[in-house]
Amino acid sequence: MNDADSALVVFRGKEIRRAWHDGQWYFVVVDIVGALTDSINPTDYLKKLRKRDNSLNEGWGQFVTPLDIQTSGGIQQINCMNTENAFRLIQSTPSKKAEPFKRWLAKVGYERVQEIENPELAMRRMKEFYASKGYSEEWIEKRARGIAVRDELTDEWDKRGIETDREFSILTAEISKAAFGLTPTEYLAHKGLKRQNLRDHMDDLELIFTMLGEAATTEIARAKDARGFVENKNAAKNGGAVSGDARRDLETKTGKPVVTGENFLDVPEKVKRLGKRK
Repeated sequence: MNDADSALVVFRGKEIRRAWHDGQWYFVVVDIVGALTDSINPTDYLKKLRKRDNSLNEGWGQFVTPLDIQTSGGIQQINCMNTENAFRLIQSTPSKKAEPFKRWLAKVGYERVQEIENPELAMRRMKEFYASKGYSEEWIEKRARGIAVRDELTDEWDKRGIETDREFSILTAEISKAAFGLTPTEYLAHKGLKRQNLRDHMDDLELIFTMLGEAATTEIARAKDARGFVENKNAAKNGGAVSGDARRDLETKTGKPVVTGENFLDVPEKVKRLGKRK
C-alpha cells in the first residue's frame, strides 16, 4: 500500500501515523506514546520509559521496524510497531487511556482485514469519516474518485517496476510539480500545513486537477509501456504537464488561480463551501 491517504488514524483527537507493511498495519511509536500520555515531548518520554523498563529497552530492536513515513520534511524512516508489539509498549506505559487504546488498536487492525476482503466497506467507512469531519457530499465524491484514480496509478507503477516508497514519492512529486508548479512538500507549506494529508485540504478544482494529472500519467505509462523508474518519471512529468496546461488555460479564462492557500484546519469544507455560494 503506497497511498498516503490511509496513513493517518485518530484516537481521541490524536493523529497516529501508520504504514501498511508485511500484510499488517505498523504504527509510529512516538505517536502512540503521544496519544497515550498527552506528553508535549513524546520522544523524551519514550527515552525515559525505556530506561524504566529493561526488558522493553533490551528488546527494542526486535520491537520496532523503521519504515518510510511522511513528515513535514518529506519521507523519513521512523520507528514503527505492529499491533502485537504496540500492546507490549502500552503495557509499559502508565496511562488511564491504556485499555481504551488497546480496544481501539485491535479494532483498527481488524477493520483493515475486513476492508481487504470487501473494498466497498472501506469506501463506505471513508465517506463516513469525511462526513463526520464536516466535508460536503460533493467534495467527498471527488475525494473518493481521486482515491480510486490514485490506486489505479500506484497499481500501474507496481507492475512497471516501481518498488520503493521513495520512488513512489518522487514520481508523485513530479506530477504535482508539473501540474501545480509545487511539490507536495511545497504545497503543504503554501497551505500552512505540516504533516496533514494535503488532499484533505484541497478544494474541488485542486482535487480535479490532481486526478487529471494522475489519470494522464497512468494512460501515458500504458501507451509508452514505461518500464522502471526513469521511464515512469518521464511519464509522470508528461502526465502532470497535461494537468498543468489545463490548469493554466482555466486560470487565463477565469482570472483566478487554481492553487489556493486555503486549508480546512479551522473551518470545515462544508462551511466554506456555503460561504462561497452566498
